[in-house]
Amino acid sequence: MVRTTRKINWKMQRNFPGENARKDEKIINGNIKSQDEEEVKRIYASDIISNSVDSSEDSNSDDCGEQKKVVDLLAENGDLIAASEFSEIELEKREVSVEESDDEPPMTEKQDQSQSNPPGYDDSGENIAVSSKINGDTVQIIRPHSHLPKPEAPRGVVNTPSDDGDSQLVQRSKSLQEKTSVDMPSIGKFFREKSNSFSAAIAKRLSSLKERENEETKPSSNVTEFNLSGLKVIVKLKNNGEHDNGELQLKGRISFFSRSNCRDCSAVRSFFRERELRFVEINIDVYPMREKELIERTGSSSVPQIFFNEKLFGGLVALNSLRNSGMLEQRLKEMLGRKCPDDAPEAPVYGFDDPEDERTDEMVDIVRVLRQRLPIQDRLMKMKIVKNCFAGSEMVEVIIQHLDCGRKKAIEVGKQLARKHFIHHVFGENEFEDGNKFYRFLEHEPFIPKCFNFRGSINDSELKPAEMVSQRLTKIMSAILESYASEDRRHLDYMGISNSEEFRRYVNLAQDLHRVNILTLSADEKLAFFLNLYNAMVIHAVIRIGHPGGVADRRSFYSDFQYLVGGHPYSLSTIKNGILRGNRRPPYSLVKHFGAGEKRLELAFPKVNPLIHFGLCNGTRSSPTVRFYTAQGVEAELRRSAREFFQSDGMDVDLAKRTVYLTGVIKWFSVDFGQEKEILKWIMNYLDATKAGLLTHLLSDGGPINIVYKNYDWSVNS
Repeated sequence: MVRTTRKINWKMQRNFPGENARKDEKIINGNIKSQDEEEVKRIYASDIISNSVDSSEDSNSDDCGEQKKVVDLLAENGDLIAASEFSEIELEKREVSVEESDDEPPMTEKQDQSQSNPPGYDDSGENIAVSSKINGDTVQIIRPHSHLPKPEAPRGVVNTPSDDGDSQLVQRSKSLQEKTSVDMPSIGKFFREKSNSFSAAIAKRLSSLKERENEETKPSSNVTEFNLSGLKVIVKLKNNGEHDNGELQLKGRISFFSRSNCRDCSAVRSFFRERELRFVEINIDVYPMREKELIERTGSSSVPQIFFNEKLFGGLVALNSLRNSGMLEQRLKEMLGRKCPDDAPEAPVYGFDDPEDERTDEMVDIVRVLRQRLPIQDRLMKMKIVKNCFAGSEMVEVIIQHLDCGRKKAIEVGKQLARKHFIHHVFGENEFEDGNKFYRFLEHEPFIPKCFNFRGSINDSELKPAEMVSQRLTKIMSAILESYASEDRRHLDYMGISNSEEFRRYVNLAQDLHRVNILTLSADEKLAFFLNLYNAMVIHAVIRIGHPGGVADRRSFYSDFQYLVGGHPYSLSTIKNGILRGNRRPPYSLVKHFGAGEKRLELAFPKVNPLIHFGLCNGTRSSPTVRFYTAQGVEAELRRSAREFFQSDGMDVDLAKRTVYLTGVIKWFSVDFGQEKEILKWIMNYLDATKAGLLTHLLSDGGPINIVYKNYDWSVNS
């Protein structure tokens, strides 16, 4: 029996390459037809037996016997079938190639016909047997009979065409020989590839779920999204002057003139914020030069005055009337549907100060000469090294030469310079004297580096009244609160404040405090002045150095952050304990702020008003609400602050436990409030009806009352 060997490609889609190995044979409907049919049956039967025995040399002998019996039975019946389950074929796990023999005989007509139908296939396309030569051994695959049911292999495992015409096949793996060594790197590579494929499948699935979720949550159809290689572009189409949520899209600008602490202005501001309408507020207390523009446009200086673009709309009354009539949106569309023209009120510009009529002090010329001519040196006095000082006699000589006057006149000029805080005695003992007394200029004082309202030089302008400076600072800080604080004034936007034009102007205005004369203020004016100064300094300190975290940081925060006021340094602790509390010791301290002969002691209040503790905001969540007070109504405003503090969370009553919960401020400054029962009676004046009734019941029945102090929240009130 002649077998023709060729290179067999097991990945072919429909036909097996090669030709029939037996001549003069034709496969039709699963049966072999030839001129000598009996001879063919005999040959095939012998081949099957030999192949079965050869292919199963290493297998179980019982299995070989069973296969032989089946073959004999089929040969007797004249039919030839073979099932894959009766033969075990071991293939090497490598590419199988069958080389074509050089002495291949020429193809006959029947061989040419079998070339079109590959080995193992009859005319109808049904396969019965395929044989090939591998490493010198003949391996024969016997196909099932056409009348028997055919087992179906998994899709893609065998070289069978798909139903849909797609012939993408998977190369079947070939088992290793018995003695072949295991390639561990290949196995590891196999598992890594499978792991990567599995991870990629999971990532792809999650990505598809995320994309589906994003598609479901798209706001509306008028938003088009483009994904371009890592760049996400969102194009939002215009919607006829309206937002996606139905709100108005205004092209123009709403502007209104206002003042600080104005109720009508606050109502207009709240109305625009509730409607989420963008507006520009022009506070003429912050921008005094804009008041002239307001008078020119409206004919008066009354506020608020609202402008839609360049057109005057009116005040709060006009706004309420339009809102009540239901024509507000229509009017806004009519007046703000176009871009703002150039003749509309301009928005305030950051970084530009209004020109003011600043006149320099009449003593400035003399001070400039003294700064140039005086021998400023470090000297040893009272076992201490005093830096940057000069003698009184030296200054008198320079004044005589400059003014061409007598010594008495020169001494009087020196006293005037000391009263206006151009110069100070190095130990603060006297104003000015001729002789061997030593003095220094204000800018050379050792406390100057800690003063945050000092910006390189002393303000040499003519002194302004302390009351006027206090009012201007109060108006600017009130404007800051109206723009950057919550409605209840308990939370502040420190970042917004630090970037605002109002705060920049406040810092510039704070330089007017350098040489201001505070002694001219009345008691109420002085009380309002220091209350406002304390609250403003806290805001400035949080912005500049940050809010303290621990106990040591708090001590530095309240002691080291200072302002230069009236020629002297004032820290937060100095204002609270030295001035407002009448120079009483701070909590957990053994010394007072001012010693005997201290110039600032003249400003200390002789009697402590307990209400000051509810008018000072130290920038914490447990502190009272931040406010700025007026000299005319400071007492009433302090009582209102105390009432709001106790009615919110400053005091609670538990009737069942007969316990009163108070703020820790009362514990720390108990010397200012008196005994505990006196404290409860004093608090009664600032409680609402519910808390006052509970506290009255506890005080009237004569039983014991427990006072518990709440934990103080030191976190910043931002």
